[in-house]
Amino acid sequence: MMIKILKYGAIGLLTVLLLGIAVVAVGYHLILDRIGPNSVPRDYAMQDDSKAVVPVVEPVANGDASSSGGEMNLYWGELHLHTAESFDSTLMGNNLGIEDAYRFAKGEPLMGAGGETMQLSRPLDFVAITDHAESFGIRAHCNDPNLSLPERAACWVMNQNNPILLGIIVEGARGTAEPGDPAVPAGVYQPKSRKVPGVDRFPTCKWGGGTVERCYDNVSEDWARNVRLADAYYEPGELTTLIGYEYSPGMPDQGKHHRNVIFRSNVVPERTISSIDAPNAIELWKGLEANCDKADGCDFLTIPHNSNKAWGLTYSRYTYDGQPYGEDDWRLRKRREPLAEIFQTKGASECALGVGATDEECAFAQVLDPCLPGELAGCAFQTSFVRQGLKVGIELERELGFNPLQNGVIAATDNHNANPGAVEEWNHRGTVGTISSPAVRRLRGSGRGDKPYQSLLKFNTSGGLAAVWAPENTREAIFDALARRETYATSGPRIALRFYAGWDVDEAMINDPSLVQHLETTAVPMGSVLATGQQPDSPEFLVWAIRDALDAPLQRMQMVKGWIDDAGQTHENVIDIACADGLQVDPTTGRCPDNGASVDLSTCQYSAGSGATELKTLWRDPDYDPSQSAFYYVRVLMNPTCRWSSFDAIRLGREPDPSVPATIQERAWSSPIWVASQ
Repeated sequence: MMIKILKYGAIGLLTVLLLGIAVVAVGYHLILDRIGPNSVPRDYAMQDDSKAVVPVVEPVANGDASSSGGEMNLYWGELHLHTAESFDSTLMGNNLGIEDAYRFAKGEPLMGAGGETMQLSRPLDFVAITDHAESFGIRAHCNDPNLSLPERAACWVMNQNNPILLGIIVEGARGTAEPGDPAVPAGVYQPKSRKVPGVDRFPTCKWGGGTVERCYDNVSEDWARNVRLADAYYEPGELTTLIGYEYSPGMPDQGKHHRNVIFRSNVVPERTISSIDAPNAIELWKGLEANCDKADGCDFLTIPHNSNKAWGLTYSRYTYDGQPYGEDDWRLRKRREPLAEIFQTKGASECALGVGATDEECAFAQVLDPCLPGELAGCAFQTSFVRQGLKVGIELERELGFNPLQNGVIAATDNHNANPGAVEEWNHRGTVGTISSPAVRRLRGSGRGDKPYQSLLKFNTSGGLAAVWAPENTREAIFDALARRETYATSGPRIALRFYAGWDVDEAMINDPSLVQHLETTAVPMGSVLATGQQPDSPEFLVWAIRDALDAPLQRMQMVKGWIDDAGQTHENVIDIACADGLQVDPTTGRCPDNGASVDLSTCQYSAGSGATELKTLWRDPDYDPSQSAFYYVRVLMNPTCRWSSFDAIRLGREPDPSVPATIQERAWSSPIWVASQ
């Protein structure tokens, strides 16, 4: 009897095990069928790209702010881009490499992982390919014919076009956030001691004797190849290839605390410093300074991105691994981090409505709700956004005597498809291989989870561009412009934007052909610090914007001001300073009236006859107080146009998804000008 019981019990266990395996296998197949490479032809056949017509626009007839004299020229570029050299890009289906990315930046077409053709409407002026430093070295040995069977198996895994494996390898290492202290005010960052997984987390670096050491040694080999290719494609005056990489420590729930490292020349350290080597940004900067000697021609800066998904860490007073910043640490950050990425495919990091900000435009490209007590991830923190970071900076200035967070801004894509600068809504082809291409996959709504910030449909934008004012298009000139913050960001369109401040700007010069030369001698440009001296009156702020010749007209310009009062409290205010169509700012609301611009969602053509080719104004702050430190930056808004998801709906012959906005109001953000009290 006992034998029968054991026999039937064993059969039952075996049956359960086989059923479990069958369920897992079916689930695996269904997921891969939705996002894997084998079903791409079937899904691509569902769309008709000819239906998504590029919007017809009128050419720009007025003067061009980018070529109106002066020493500086306007250059457009991308400083955050991944190729198949990043292992996550490969696992998500992309097989396009570094040389493909450089050719794409020059205007050549590429066929993406989802079968869609990708091509820029205009070449880029500069580009930095920033593959994950943590990827360097882990696959360099995979062509070695003497590998053992386990090593060959590991290499096979790491070179598969299989997004499911990415979740197993990466998301498992990041984990999920534990509940925080509910007694701490909601949205306040709670420091945590973290440890970055070692290189042996990767299959290719954990199976076989000596593989960890080999992976470390191979980092230099991969890095040297990146540098050689950047030099090979560098054409001063045509395409500037800045050398860089991404430092990428992960956080729970797909959180980011990443930085792009950009070098001034091809004199660079022999190997990259990744999160495996440096447990926090302070150690990253120290390590780079120790191995990048300015006297030898080596120089670098770092740019944080996705502060919106760093769960409050970016502008907190703590490091990734829970250590508080000291004064020397803040000085190091000031020296090495002049910029922040304010916009990219994973949303806007300017500000969040209801998290220290009240102006309605802070809802732009946001899906994160304000944090609840005890939440440590997946929500909008008080120190998650650039505007809040600027306010933390003027608080620190009062404490330390200097401001370590005087950040200018850029935008980027963070594409993992080797397609730098692919930002046009009408030609958006996704950002993460076969997960987001072709169109039907972008519109399914889910990426690697069911939360809004994990949804490709809800959270992803088409990305943005970095604009730089520099005397010439060379590595040194572009880098120096980045370092002095004479930069700005757009959500994609190439809006030309100038922003100056000074006390001797002649209002009679505003329409003079020599305006720019006048500004260069009487004012300071965006990214600068303007000392108040003994001036009791507001400086004059000259703002000048020109529409993109291939996109919709401008609607209005806004001034964003942040300041600190005598009690040490920070404040902000946003007002419109120029309106299109002859409209005037409402003195009560501080806003321009609606100009009636609209979009036909059946064709994605926007209405003609409204909006401006050019907006230009000289503005003075009516609430200026010379005793208060303040920052000012400009936000320029276009007339509404179709969001990328609406163009995809047209390709697929369906109505726009009602769960996301059908239109978008593209924009530009200037780097701030700081007015420092003395």
